[in-house]
Amino acid sequence: MNVSLRREEFASLPGWADDAPAAALAAFCRSARHVAENGPYKTGSLGLSAEGFKPGYDAALTLQATESGLVSEGEARAFFEKWFRPVRIDVDDGAGFVTGYYEPELEVTATADSDHAFPFLRKPDNLVKVPDPDDPLVGIPDGYAFMLEQNGEGSVCPDRQAIETGAFRGQGLEIAWAGSRADVFFAHVQGCARLAFPDGRNRRITYAAKSGHPFTGIGGLLVERGEIAASDISMAAIRQWLAANPQHADQLMWQNRSFIFFREADVDDPRLGPVAAAKVPLEPGRSLAVDRHIHTFGTPFFIDAPDLADFDADRPFARLMIAQDTGTAIVGATRGDLFAGSGPVAGDKAGAIRNKASFTLLAPAGSQCARRAGHER
Repeated sequence: MNVSLRREEFASLPGWADDAPAAALAAFCRSARHVAENGPYKTGSLGLSAEGFKPGYDAALTLQATESGLVSEGEARAFFEKWFRPVRIDVDDGAGFVTGYYEPELEVTATADSDHAFPFLRKPDNLVKVPDPDDPLVGIPDGYAFMLEQNGEGSVCPDRQAIETGAFRGQGLEIAWAGSRADVFFAHVQGCARLAFPDGRNRRITYAAKSGHPFTGIGGLLVERGEIAASDISMAAIRQWLAANPQHADQLMWQNRSFIFFREADVDDPRLGPVAAAKVPLEPGRSLAVDRHIHTFGTPFFIDAPDLADFDADRPFARLMIAQDTGTAIVGATRGDLFAGSGPVAGDKAGAIRNKASFTLLAPAGSQCARRAGHER
């Protein structure tokens, strides 16, 4: 896939003047603070480096401190126009594409009972990253990022079916128990969940590791089998099919051999999403999952998806997002996953997103990326 960069102007971006980017600036400030306190994010192959972001990061933190965190939409827009230059990403295999994800909210119990028999699991102690996925150990398939380690040797982790039928039973890995396998499955797909316990406690689980097996989208399988039309596929449609076909549901979900293990976390701010790959809480409607091999976390993107309704306004989706997460299925320079928020309403939004979109990254002013696109000499 060939990637080309093309100069744009803010005035030419459809919907730029109508967007409300203050929440995007708040998300950008979280990444800026993380970098200031913990060091830079890894630079993606497009070459947007921490050095290039530093002036914008410093200015964002100064602006937020000066305004006590209260920045108007106009000030936020002016901030991005001052410190960044819009660069359209074009690829030779067609238009960009966005999907959506969210944080499910589930009622769970701390121990199994007749109504709650499907566990969320912690990472086994001996599940480790493959030292070099491009040069795996003997017995580990190419591309597997995780393996079980014992006595210095590696072996393939059990897959979803093996785990759900007891491969790790008795090891005390259970965090909580849900009421349906489908609820657990979709939490795995999202990589996170907010858990409500009967005693009123609320906890969050976020991605810790995975089995290593490749991800298979069961929606695609249902389309291939003629069960659901491609034009009708959505998370809601998949859930309806699973509920209507309980005798086949487990076998279908087991076709996705990838299994996710979680870690527990507090719910510090109920408005925000979980701490994701960029090590900051996700901002509903403003955080974006990208291909981290290509893009650098913290990069602002203006996403224009004319056939997708905006999350909050009666207009097409055209809004500023901040790259703060990644995902197994997010591959390519113009492939993104929009974080819609937490709970069932966000789930309805996220589950219906499968839209073509254009990707315009905001390159730091003066950066090599901005120069390559013709903004500066």
